[in-house]
Amino acid sequence: MLKILFIGDIIGQVGCDFLRAKLPALKREKGIDIVIVNGENSAVGNGITPHSAEFLLDSGVDVITTGNHVFKRREIYDYLDEHNQVIRPANYPEGCNGNGYYIYDGGSFNLCVINLLGCVFMENLKSPFERIDEILSTVKADAYIVDIHAEATGEKKALGFYLDGKVTAVIGTHTHVQTADEQILPKGTGYITDAGMTGPILSVLGVKPENIIERYKTCMPTRFEVPETECQLNGVILEIDLKTGKCNKIDRISMI
Repeated sequence: MLKILFIGDIIGQVGCDFLRAKLPALKREKGIDIVIVNGENSAVGNGITPHSAEFLLDSGVDVITTGNHVFKRREIYDYLDEHNQVIRPANYPEGCNGNGYYIYDGGSFNLCVINLLGCVFMENLKSPFERIDEILSTVKADAYIVDIHAEATGEKKALGFYLDGKVTAVIGTHTHVQTADEQILPKGTGYITDAGMTGPILSVLGVKPENIIERYKTCMPTRFEVPETECQLNGVILEIDLKTGKCNKIDRISMI
């Protein structure tokens, strides 16, 4: 049995620091074998940088997924080419820096972590449904974890059912609000619409409320700031049967 901890979007240095403080004990307590996090908001000022990626990896993270902010900081471009365990959505066009999936070599098993970006209310990219078919037809592993970084809950849910029995788990990210619909789909795929976020509790999706209120009231750009207040860590723990590649259990976690 393999136990995987998937942690929702890390918000800024505050979120990174909170993860580093909580992760070692959490891994010991829950018997975690592999840690996957979404790190596309881990840098100060949004996006991901080599510094924030290295901070997460040094904190005990094994694989970092991203999303629509992955290319916001130019300094990450070459880093994505050089560090395969930090991945970007696979349905970006060919020629973009980085890779859309990573095969974690566990010695006696291989785990394929795949990153996809939704198209509804998001970027005009290749359909995640088409792209995942291409990947699964060529990449062989004992288990597959899919991070679908998407706005629309319906798109995430549809992809979950589409991949039921084809992958081990489909984990939604991007909206920063943890959903309460964790489940094992009929053919053995673990699913949750959104894993949540790791960052300040008293915030609007990790940002100071006054920043967001000003933007809604004035319709003008505002500088997003991450408040240095009490934090939460959201995610899910997956128990995987490597003989079948199925997810036997998915538990939602939220800690402060």
